[in-house]
Amino acid sequence: MIETLLSFAFATSILAISPGPDNIFVLTQSIANGKRFGLATVFGLISGCLVHTTLLAFGVSVIIKESANLFFAIKLFGAIYLLYLAFKVYKSDPNIVFSENFVEKKTTLQLFKQGFIMNVLNPKVSIFFLAFFPGFLFSDSLSTVLQFYVLGLLFMLVSLMIFSAIAILAGAISYRIKENKNIGLYLKWMQVVIFVLIAVFIFT
Repeated sequence: MIETLLSFAFATSILAISPGPDNIFVLTQSIANGKRFGLATVFGLISGCLVHTTLLAFGVSVIIKESANLFFAIKLFGAIYLLYLAFKVYKSDPNIVFSENFVEKKTTLQLFKQGFIMNVLNPKVSIFFLAFFPGFLFSDSLSTVLQFYVLGLLFMLVSLMIFSAIAILAGAISYRIKENKNIGLYLKWMQVVIFVLIAVFIFT
């Protein structure tokens, strides 16, 4: 149980660190407007994860009760989807591009709402949760709904810490990115490896 949760937390941390639209958005807001505005964006993005977790917990839990074969099909889809994500990352440009110029000035409340809506209305987040979470169910005695919420809250906690660090240390992070052109390449391959390992974990 502990090993599974630690593996989940480690995988989540690598994915949170890897460049993506969410953390790049946090980074640009923090650089352009200050860390308070970056943190408002972070809290909005993380809050949206609770909606996806709830949909997953109750939806997949019903499927598990109804059909073991269908649940296996979901996990199989998840593994294949993660391999697809690994391939997409492999083919992507490793250079991290962000621009703090011409960032629209918004209040912290507006940024919180924008982060929340960005997350909730993004179907890719739902698909990713569906692919990622079922392979890390960790108990035969606890209800699957509770397990999904534990995984969701752990995902949110780890992502919150990393995204908050990005917001607070935005200046130093952007400087490092500009100074070391290989950072994007390192993070790209870390992301590829994590996606492949999770897919293998689900298969086995």
